[in-house]
Amino acid sequence: MTQPATTSPEHTRPSGRPAGIPPQPQAPRQARRDRGTGPAAPAECRADVDAGRWPDVARPPAAGSARTAVARFLVGRALDRLALTVPASGASAPAGRGPTLTLHDPDAFHRRIGRHGLIGFGESYMAGEWDSDDLAGVLTVLARHVDELVPAPLRRLRGLWVPARPAADRNTRAGARENIQRHYDLSNDLFSAFLDSTLSYSSALFTGFPARFAALPEAQHRKIDRLLDLARVGEGTRLLEIGTGWGELALRAAARGAHVTTLTLSAEQAGLARERIAAAGLADRVDVQLRDYRDAEGRYDAVVSVEMIEAVGAEFWPSYFTALRRALAPGGRIALQSITMGHQQMLHTAATHTFISKYVFPGGLIPSRRALAEHSASAGLHTVADHGYGEHYAETLRLWRERFTAARPTVTALGFDAVFQRMWEFYLAYSEAGFRSGYLDVRQLLLTEGTHR
Repeated sequence: MTQPATTSPEHTRPSGRPAGIPPQPQAPRQARRDRGTGPAAPAECRADVDAGRWPDVARPPAAGSARTAVARFLVGRALDRLALTVPASGASAPAGRGPTLTLHDPDAFHRRIGRHGLIGFGESYMAGEWDSDDLAGVLTVLARHVDELVPAPLRRLRGLWVPARPAADRNTRAGARENIQRHYDLSNDLFSAFLDSTLSYSSALFTGFPARFAALPEAQHRKIDRLLDLARVGEGTRLLEIGTGWGELALRAAARGAHVTTLTLSAEQAGLARERIAAAGLADRVDVQLRDYRDAEGRYDAVVSVEMIEAVGAEFWPSYFTALRRALAPGGRIALQSITMGHQQMLHTAATHTFISKYVFPGGLIPSRRALAEHSASAGLHTVADHGYGEHYAETLRLWRERFTAARPTVTALGFDAVFQRMWEFYLAYSEAGFRSGYLDVRQLLLTEGTHR
């Protein structure tokens, strides 16, 4: 999990506790009272939040009374129209029409939204100012109606109140390395706590719903095999993988007899991937390189990249597709897996600093299908196949979230405090909601050199 520069713990040692961060047991949440609708009260530091690590969470912003009042009105108006149950402060939830959103500190909740919009909404959850009996359910309802939550006249003024993305998050070679490390180098043990035995951190492909965690390894292999089949990876194939993860696709391809070069910017992932590959007796078939995709060398029969383009950033999509095309030998095939969103939503997100870009994937942006088609075509690539299966990602994320929740004692022992855990839970539920609502999709694409092969 990534953290912004203002809240990040130190980077971690391979497969261990974050350096310098002792275990921090979760403090009990204290009851908080509604401070009313008058002028914003002085920001109070939450006693159960480490202000050094989480300054934007520890202290609600001193939003002006006008902004807070507008936020209170708009949020109240939206919640009244949606299939959500919002019990009065201090009251138990009635038999409702949908999942429950319980406000523990309405004033801080509205102040955060009034000042920081959806980032404030997420930070309010991290601070424990609201809860839900069904977090993913609440976020799914909101995602289905995201374009209706703010009146159209105010949406046109979005640039006045929505912060722009930090220039420091650009995915230059140095920036990309830093952004990747801030997410993937936290701790291999953290990811192991909620992923399945394949350590695959991308959508699985199930045979039926509801999915069970026991079925996840097979579902991940089904996803990988479909990509390798699209790229026609077999005995003797020279394969380039952009984005190693923890090595499962490389292992699967090498077991087919392929010779794999796989690139990553994460030292943590590279180290564990090499260990797994060596343990499988396939080190002579897989070369794990700490290398930027822009610096890929050689020509290959096949190129595979799984959910890597989301970390590239729109500014560098031309470079990404040029690198894919440059690496392809004549007659070669490229298999991609990418999360997608609608084109207009992508354009708005590209100009906006979001909860995800601040706390999860700095510098990242989910492309639209149109963006994928246009940038790949500009690089001389032709889309031969395009298959979507977003409902499978929703199930994958549900299983990860349930596993993460069950692993809280382990995560705490690794040194990740209660605020980090609520942030991660919110991120997983937020992502699941995107796929359940149809706001997001995940697609597997086959690209060739411009002629159908």
